[in-house]
Amino acid sequence: MKSKEAVRALGALAQETRLAIYRLLIEHGPQGMTAGKIATALDILPATLSFHLKELSAAGLLEARTESRFIFYSARFDRMNELLAFLTANCCGGNPCTPVSVCVPVSPPVRAQRTAKAKV
Repeated sequence: MKSKEAVRALGALAQETRLAIYRLLIEHGPQGMTAGKIATALDILPATLSFHLKELSAAGLLEARTESRFIFYSARFDRMNELLAFLTANCCGGNPCTPVSVCVPVSPPVRAQRTAKAKV
């Protein structure tokens, strides 16, 4: 990642609402969320959300995909990892140190089904 790209990404995240959107999408992994669900989860007006999604997308941090009549937004984990690598490239004074963690999203865990105990 080049400095200009890092500045653009950091600038996009340097706003409270966009940071909240990005963190929510990170939690939801590659499957992402529809704009409506993001708006509901964060209590954001649709026009405001649209503006913030555009800014995050322009910074290369989100991707959008269409399924049926819905647009799903998801975080680009590859770009997040590039940004983390850029930020930590010169840590430890250029000396080898612990490798930076790389985020590899997995499908959300299947929640255990609660079984109701029958009264005897």
